[in-house]
Amino acid sequence: MHTHRGTVIGTLALTTALALALTACSDSDGSGKKTGSTAAGDGTHTVKTAMGDVEVKNNPKRVVVLDTAELDSAVTLGVRPVGATRAGAEEAVLSYLPKSSTKDITEVGEIAAPNLEKIAGLKPDLILSSKVRDGQRYQQLSAIAPTVLTETTGYPWKQNFLVHADALGRTAQAEKAISAYEDHAEAVTKALGGKAKAAATDVNVVRFVEGADIRIYGKKNYIGTILADVGVGRPAITDKAKDGFSYDVSPEQIDKADADVIFTSTYGSPGKAKVTQTTTSGLWKNLKAVQDGKVFQVDDELWLQGIGYTAANQILAELQSDLTR
Repeated sequence: MHTHRGTVIGTLALTTALALALTACSDSDGSGKKTGSTAAGDGTHTVKTAMGDVEVKNNPKRVVVLDTAELDSAVTLGVRPVGATRAGAEEAVLSYLPKSSTKDITEVGEIAAPNLEKIAGLKPDLILSSKVRDGQRYQQLSAIAPTVLTETTGYPWKQNFLVHADALGRTAQAEKAISAYEDHAEAVTKALGGKAKAAATDVNVVRFVEGADIRIYGKKNYIGTILADVGVGRPAITDKAKDGFSYDVSPEQIDKADADVIFTSTYGSPGKAKVTQTTTSGLWKNLKAVQDGKVFQVDDELWLQGIGYTAANQILAELQSDLTR
């Protein structure tokens, strides 16, 4: 099994180039109203959210993000939040993000259980989250600062990113980030030998989860959309995923995860996630991907928790590196 240690060569250069491109783009008409790019002045604009229209500052300075997707969006758009919920057990913020973009961020509790007192103490002028995470706290959050919630997280990440960009007054930067990602995905497909060759390679993503069954990821989730953008094939089992999200199996059913290539990640304790129990079994060793040396261990935070364009570009780089070996 191959393991990624840090991002692959070239990703840092790509991220830096993207950051410079985003920083260079800023337009306004000087009226204080949003013009579809970085908004200027002290005016406000209206953002359509899952909770209705919300009036926000054109150029919010003190942003609090309450989930990983919102954190990735902010960093992608050149915004360093003043506060963020804890992303995981090990890291207060997502470890794949540039340290320069996440330093001095104040932790404001756990995802889906934020500390409202800590948030209020930061005096934010914008709060970003989703209805599925914080809908029940919307009134309390709105009393602290304008709060922009998307309906959910994960699968609709591209649409959510546009909402985040609108709220942050950075739609021009968003357009550049989207264009850079699309170009990158196209380049990866080309590196794989073109659309037909990419589609002929079936790829599965298998996640070992502490205290739960093993997940074989379907097509209606964050990583599924990235694989679709590259155009790789997906095994038939992915069409059986519940709500398109995942098909869950026990170690005794791991043969259902077979594919030309398998990417694996682990959430929580490897022992409690049954990694060794599964990967030392005869069923695992008989998988085509295992026998062909096409199993790649990837970072769970990057591939499955991050949810955004900064993560996506790093994933694309790893996909190209692994699938062209």
